Amino acid sequence: MGRRSHTRALGLWMNGTHVGHWELHPHQGDVLKYAASWVAAPEGRPLSLSLPFTPDNAPYRGPAVRAYFENLLPDSRDIRERIARRFQAGTTEAFDLLEQIGRDCIGALQVLPADMAPTGVGDLDAEPLTDAQIAQTLRETVAPPPLGGMPEDDGHFRISIAGAQEKTAFLRIGERWYRPRGATPTSHIFKLPMGLVGNMKLDLSESVENEWLCAQALRAYGLPIAHCRPLVFEDQKVLAVERFDRLWQDHGGRPRLIRLPQEDLCQATATPPHLKYEADGGPGIDRIMGLLDGSARRDADRLMLFRSQVLFWMLCAPDGHAKNFSLALRPGGAYTLTPLYDVMSAYPLLGEGPGRLSAHKIRLAMAVRSKNAHWKMQDIQRRHWLALGQRHGIVTPDGAEAGTIVDSLVARTPEVVRTVRAALPEGFPQPLADRILQGLQNAADRLAA
Repeated sequence: MGRRSHTRALGLWMNGTHVGHWELHPHQGDVLKYAASWVAAPEGRPLSLSLPFTPDNAPYRGPAVRAYFENLLPDSRDIRERIARRFQAGTTEAFDLLEQIGRDCIGALQVLPADMAPTGVGDLDAEPLTDAQIAQTLRETVAPPPLGGMPEDDGHFRISIAGAQEKTAFLRIGERWYRPRGATPTSHIFKLPMGLVGNMKLDLSESVENEWLCAQALRAYGLPIAHCRPLVFEDQKVLAVERFDRLWQDHGGRPRLIRLPQEDLCQATATPPHLKYEADGGPGIDRIMGLLDGSARRDADRLMLFRSQVLFWMLCAPDGHAKNFSLALRPGGAYTLTPLYDVMSAYPLLGEGPGRLSAHKIRLAMAVRSKNAHWKMQDIQRRHWLALGQRHGIVTPDGAEAGTIVDSLVARTPEVVRTVRAALPEGFPQPLADRILQGLQNAADRLAA
């Protein structure tokens, strides 16, 4: 589709406060204009480290603006095309999609038509759902949209969640699930099984259980990670992930759910989503360590990044790219790392032949750099982690250096394995658990050698 001949605009809002406008110009492309009132407000903060406030509040133009908004959307072209058909967006371009589904994005941002303001901010306006209604919504998430797109009265439930797999979101109040209306946020993301993935037809039909197990392991090691649990609604299995970009507050005796500003590290570095892997030009450990030099929790966040990369290697988790790390954005431009999320192990997929991943070829998303860059998991050794930690000056609060940090992870592994095994719910696929937990212990043994 050709470029439109007129300027189009969308309004940007956070918790009922006007942040600015995103414009699409026929010749200048993407333009971001912050509202002067937002820049001056005590709660004001840039949308992204890549789009800071400027002394004269000059607008931003070009790739950094485009990258920010592209990263609010799913990575998968198939998913984007399905969204475009479902909501009659016209194209899969970020502007067209977010015009339709930008009312509940990752972080605090709401994207609305330029002449519209969010209504009922602070009020909980939501429709209670039965298990059958949730199951039907989940089926429709992956089903082809009806001819003519969605009906008009479905417009209240238009959310945008980034990532590479099918997902939707709901609101949890007490013991019930709800479909939000108006400005009411969602509280949980529902992730569906990934099924057969890619040209290799990798079987990720147990992705829900895989991600849940990895989350339990990382939490047992002491890393912050999004709370999640597997749920079943009729024939639909999901991983329900509690959103850490939402916060319940007491508002005059009534509960209020507010949105918390955050961005992923592709947004923070103006990296388009298709370049999220370091090998494709995305941020790696060195660049992220440099960015975390400015964190309000500098030492703790850099230690967390180091420990997470070691544990991704131990879990054989190859998808720890820049979109799977995020920053919480504080007033005045301060920021910190958020909890981890979206971690899955490839141990159940290792092998030779169709539908398998070769253990000799599987790589980390970010290289471990000592004298050279080390990508392949099978080639990475203890000394490479120690060199990485030493080069970046990674220490614990009591002064322990990289060797002691790695030794601590190794020493905790048997107890982590026991803790996760004890937490496995009834009916959990035992072969999946065995492969991941045995692989984890084997990796710890390698680090101890």
